Amino acid sequence: MKYIIILADGAADEPLKVFGGKTPLQAAVKPNIDRIAREGINGRLVTVPEGYNPGSEIAHLGLLGYDVNKVFEGRGSLEAASMHVDIEDHEVAMRCNIICIAPTEGSDPDDIKTWVIKNHSAGNISTAEADELIKALNEELAPKFNARLEAEGWPKDAIRWFTGVSYRHLLKIRGGDKHVTCTPPHDRIGKPWKNELPCVFLPGGAKTSKLLRELMVASYDLLSKHPVNLRRMAEGKDPANMIWPWSLGYRPQMQTLLELFPDQIKSGAVISAVDLIFGIGVYCGLKKVEVEGATGLWDTNYEGKTEAALRELRDKDFVFLHVEATDEAGHDGEPELKKQCIESLDARCVKTILDEVSTWDETVRVAILPDHPTPIKYRTHTMTPVPFSIWQNHPALKADDVQTFDENACFDGSLGLLEGDQFIKAFLQG
Repeated sequence: MKYIIILADGAADEPLKVFGGKTPLQAAVKPNIDRIAREGINGRLVTVPEGYNPGSEIAHLGLLGYDVNKVFEGRGSLEAASMHVDIEDHEVAMRCNIICIAPTEGSDPDDIKTWVIKNHSAGNISTAEADELIKALNEELAPKFNARLEAEGWPKDAIRWFTGVSYRHLLKIRGGDKHVTCTPPHDRIGKPWKNELPCVFLPGGAKTSKLLRELMVASYDLLSKHPVNLRRMAEGKDPANMIWPWSLGYRPQMQTLLELFPDQIKSGAVISAVDLIFGIGVYCGLKKVEVEGATGLWDTNYEGKTEAALRELRDKDFVFLHVEATDEAGHDGEPELKKQCIESLDARCVKTILDEVSTWDETVRVAILPDHPTPIKYRTHTMTPVPFSIWQNHPALKADDVQTFDENACFDGSLGLLEGDQFIKAFLQG
């Protein structure tokens, strides 16, 4: 048997007036996704355990069956695996967004202390532009801090940035401590940035917390004057004028999916446009498959990702196909765009996969689900359980009574409400 999970990141939502009280999943025209629900078995899944923020890093590990209490070491360390950046002993890695802070009504345009986080993505800055900014941080800001830190007893060359994709980058600190509380910037859009600076979680994180606050303030002085941002502002675009580090961790220790499910998975692949998902895939023992034109946004290369998924599925037992576009539309607060992204996923990805595997002699099982909701109303992730559907080409599964794939319909599915490793076991072993 072969298995493919289609992950529509953040696709779940809440009812919206613009759709007459329907969610984007309910409003979207998605006959192929609905086919999976109608001809398959359905339920809802708790992807984030109590005590954790509903980030994609937690949700993905959760839906793949991992105990995050045992394996989670921060988002940055997962993304480092995708970027081929080693995390050595006594090093801490973290996600580092480049964001846009800006004045708002009632704030002082000349005093950045009164400004707010305008967006978490610097207007979805291009990777090429971001790379120039990361180079400037390494060439101009890091040496100044590293000289001072070494004199204070930190390891040599303690600070270094690594370019990721668009606004998503990596910061690694030698001698750093992970016990720092950092707020994800997408959770505080429109809020004063000064109120959200890193703070101490446990006493060992005091020095690291202080260092991160200093780096953030210093980054504004450098980035706000950089030619890339001067050019962006002249073009009416948001500048990437501050770094935002968050989700610190050390090198993770976790079994692969191949080790956890040796009877079902001998080989596998992960397809995405996001380093976080690639990093999780690497630790899961999956082959990283990059697709030209995969952006993580509405304009991603759906056809290319679908073709890659089918190619890998022919040769491997397990494929994890991740599509980020719905999540970014949720963060941007764009209901019509989110609906459009769901419809694009249906017509340009799910249809092709179902049509193709329906002709195969080998049994193929398909699952579709979000990792978490990203409601338009809040523009950030929530803890609400997500709908999921499982379909099989042949022999067909004994379908339950669910007719459409959405937050309410799947509530009545035969698999009920699952949590922990129950979903992945139901998918691989059920």
